[in-house]
Amino acid sequence: MDTAEILKKVRKIEIKTKGLSQNIFAGQYHSAFKGRGMAFAEVREYQYGDDVRDIDWNVTARFHKPYIKVFEEERELTVMLLVDVSGSLDFGTTHQSKRDMATEIAATLAFSAIQNNDKIGVIFFSDRIEKYIPPKKGRKHILYIIREMLDFHPESVRTDVAVALEFLTRVMKRRCTAFILSDFYAEGQFDDALTICNRKHDVTAIQVYDRRARELPSVGLMRVRDAETGHEMLIDTSSRRLRQAHTAYWMARQRQLRQTFNRSQVDSVTIATHEDYVKKLIALFERRG
Repeated sequence: MDTAEILKKVRKIEIKTKGLSQNIFAGQYHSAFKGRGMAFAEVREYQYGDDVRDIDWNVTARFHKPYIKVFEEERELTVMLLVDVSGSLDFGTTHQSKRDMATEIAATLAFSAIQNNDKIGVIFFSDRIEKYIPPKKGRKHILYIIREMLDFHPESVRTDVAVALEFLTRVMKRRCTAFILSDFYAEGQFDDALTICNRKHDVTAIQVYDRRARELPSVGLMRVRDAETGHEMLIDTSSRRLRQAHTAYWMARQRQLRQTFNRSQVDSVTIATHEDYVKKLIALFERRG
């Protein structure tokens, strides 16, 4: 993709997603994700009924009378997008690939964040950390993020979700709101990493998938290739048994994924590339609000 084409796509995504974030998401995003943390505001003299656990012992020792720390809700958030850039995201059988969908959703969330004066950062991951963009504010920063998402070339095609979660836990010292965008075709378990990460941060999982992952069409012989392993095979989609087995495998995987999110107490939403992600995100925000 040349520079002119990238800029054209960036502009197109900005127009679409900025409008959505201003007109639809701003209020709901605010109520769903604001006020989750408490920040130190000031100290004042201890009053009867105050919680003794809030006593600031350094100030108390200096003035020889008890002072307590006063906290207030943090109005400004740091939002982190954990974006899967592995090979499987390039797949798509409808009008867009999973990567295109993930990019639009990430851009919408990013513009929603700056509507509320929040910082936004990104972690691109495969089975390793491909790139880390530290959180900053502003439209220029978001356009840089979108440009990177459109034209990023990862070193690896495989996926390891735990790597991204462990990196977020390590690199972000203060509590943040994190969205992990992936199809969750992951190598290995990530249950423990997700639980630990969600205790420190506020994590939401957004699964993007193509409907052919759930159901195969009956179109006869089809050559399929695993984008992450390179393995190819010929399958006969006219076989009803094969199509049923394919759907059963998908359903079992989804049940396991839901159990993982439930155990880790992580909110999640599943969006197909042919679906309206706006409705799905609004429903997610309403559940959280």
